[in-house]
Amino acid sequence: MKTGKKTSINSRNKHCTVCGAQQKLTAQSEDFLCANCLAMVDIMQNHPDCVVKLTQIAGITTISQTQHKQIEQELPDVLDAVRYRTIDRERNTWYVSVSELDGNPVEIFASTAFDRDQHLQSRISNLTTITRLISLILRHIFLGERLTLEKTLTQLQRSSRLPDDLPAMLSKVLANYKATETGKENIAP
Repeated sequence: MKTGKKTSINSRNKHCTVCGAQQKLTAQSEDFLCANCLAMVDIMQNHPDCVVKLTQIAGITTISQTQHKQIEQELPDVLDAVRYRTIDRERNTWYVSVSELDGNPVEIFASTAFDRDQHLQSRISNLTTITRLISLILRHIFLGERLTLEKTLTQLQRSSRLPDDLPAMLSKVLANYKATETGKENIAP
């Protein structure tokens, strides 16, 4: 539906382009909208974050990629979080923080007091990778953020702590698919 000049009309033969109602309509470009549908268009254009919340309340789980682009919202600079202290099987203490937005988890982080320990560096980069990718998925589920290969590669690259660690290797391999997506050849070493 195109946006454009709105003109109120009163036509007995016209029906709302969206819902089919026959009442006072407003012409919007080539479409005729009733007051309810016109209000929905206004909300979708001017308050995309409300669309995400309304779809969650209505239990609608299928949103097209085009709609995802329109309603994707950014995370605020400050979020509430809950920190959990856990102990792994080797008796290392780990701290897991879950950032929340409207009561929903949107990010997860894990750290340990022993992160400078050389033996833990590989485990920490793998853990960072897992938490970054889970956070990406949580934002997709709860905020409608679109998942892309580019975003996945970014999270893998940010997880890498040492040259040729697992996140770096995964990033190099998956970067080949990004190249084919744009039509260029790029073979990772």
